Amino acid sequence: MSQEFVPDDNFSARPNDESAVSEQEVVRIAVVGSRAAVLETIDTLYRLGFAAVGDWSPPQRGAKPGQVISVLIRRSRKA
Repeated sequence: MSQEFVPDDNFSARPNDESAVSEQEVVRIAVVGSRAAVLETIDTLYRLGFAAVGDWSPPQRGAKPGQVISVLIRRSRKA
């Protein structure tokens, strides 16, 4: 049997367990563009089941004029 499928006895499925939190990796996904394009992309990703609209940060001013950025932060278990 491949070792990657052997259960990890040290992993806890309890969300409030400190070891479970330390096992999480933070991933940030950013959408950058015009305000209309950013909002349209977030809406499209919502319709595709990727993330709820409310999970994204409010659009913030970007580095260039007329540009905004919105960020989604996901936590995933480290591989």
